[in-house]
Amino acid sequence: MTTRRQFVAAAALAAPAALAQQKKQLISLAAWSMSGSFFQGGWKLLELPGILAKKHGITALEHVNQFFETPTLGYIQKLNKVCADNGVKQTILMVDGEGSTAAVDRAERKKAEIFHRKWIDVAAELGCHSVRCNFYGGAEKWAEDKDLVKRGAETFTWMLDYAKGTNLNIIVENHGRASSDPDVLVALVKAVNNPKFGLLVDLGNWNQGDDRYANVRKVLPYHKGLSVKGTYGPNADPAFDMVKLMKTALEGGYAGYWGIEVTPRRQRGQKISTPDLLAMEEKTINEVKAIIQQTVPGAV
Repeated sequence: MTTRRQFVAAAALAAPAALAQQKKQLISLAAWSMSGSFFQGGWKLLELPGILAKKHGITALEHVNQFFETPTLGYIQKLNKVCADNGVKQTILMVDGEGSTAAVDRAERKKAEIFHRKWIDVAAELGCHSVRCNFYGGAEKWAEDKDLVKRGAETFTWMLDYAKGTNLNIIVENHGRASSDPDVLVALVKAVNNPKFGLLVDLGNWNQGDDRYANVRKVLPYHKGLSVKGTYGPNADPAFDMVKLMKTALEGGYAGYWGIEVTPRRQRGQKISTPDLLAMEEKTINEVKAIIQQTVPGAV
């Protein structure tokens, strides 16, 4: 017999999942999923919206700043046009290589913030909802770096001040080391204390030995986006199961874009021709899209 306390507890756990089912669930593609063929010269960014729409039926794109040839106004206008022509919405601009946002040296952090500004401008022009930044710098053993969160919070507050009036979010991804420590991420969001700041929750990027499912549950309340990763099919790893990770996010109430960010498995150093690599990437994208549609009710 179920007690009243057990019933209330079960209802509380079910509520976020039920709410998520009522909201629109959408599929986007992180351009990094096709990074291998890009770096081998297989395609250019202005071609990507057509690839998404015509080959995969995906209508939302998450950009990578490394893929922009010349981020001039004319180039951005061409990118906006080709996205509009293919019915592709631009959602997130992921920024790498623009400096240490948690460096001990305040001047170094200020320089990182300044070098992010052009991407904030670009993201605003593209109509993205968020700019994804990295969070790193400081002591090798981040648990012993007592000012880590304070330094990062100052840097991201500078970025938020610059982004005022654009309606953009500034978001941090769990992307290795301190940024893949869920307690650090939660502390960072609380320290910044701004509704336009949050997390891009990557289902896979956690530190070695961590419980991915527990980590996702811990950071999910602070999400402003989600990257789908994991193993699947006959070789699914129970500790890194894509379907189970997505169900964990659903149970936590996640609703929004399910961003495909998965690259094909290949042996380290393995040389693959550009056409073959592109075919592998496209096959992987289609497989993961199908898994999302099977797992997330109503995902399109």
